[in-house]
Amino acid sequence: VQLQACGGGLVQPGGSLTLSCEASGFGSDWYGMGWFRQAPGKEREAVSCIKGSDGRTHYIDSVKGRFTISRDSAKNMVYLRLNSLKPEDTAVYYCATKVQDTSGRWPIPLWEYDYWGQGTQVTVSS
Repeated sequence: VQLQACGGGLVQPGGSLTLSCEASGFGSDWYGMGWFRQAPGKEREAVSCIKGSDGRTHYIDSVKGRFTISRDSAKNMVYLRLNSLKPEDTAVYYCATKVQDTSGRWPIPLWEYDYWGQGTQVTVSS
């Protein structure tokens, strides 16, 4: 199983980016995929997640209305559109997947994700 995240970069405050995560090595009926971020000196935090079956989404409060998660289940791709970026959004962003629903929890807790991709750096600075 591999997850490949890309799309990060340097952007000015107020700018936008789209992150992509391509998953391989498992079927298209995965339970959920999520995006996380980790800023220097801080713990990794969940940003958003999406269910594979029905597209149900979840966002942390600090990104609601600015970030949008979407999926292409057939391609095992998940995207995160980042709008109205702020300097505090600067972090390494990671994607992860939970292949099967083993607990029924929603949103999916960080510790329940099965596989993680490498991160992609997002830097918001003028």
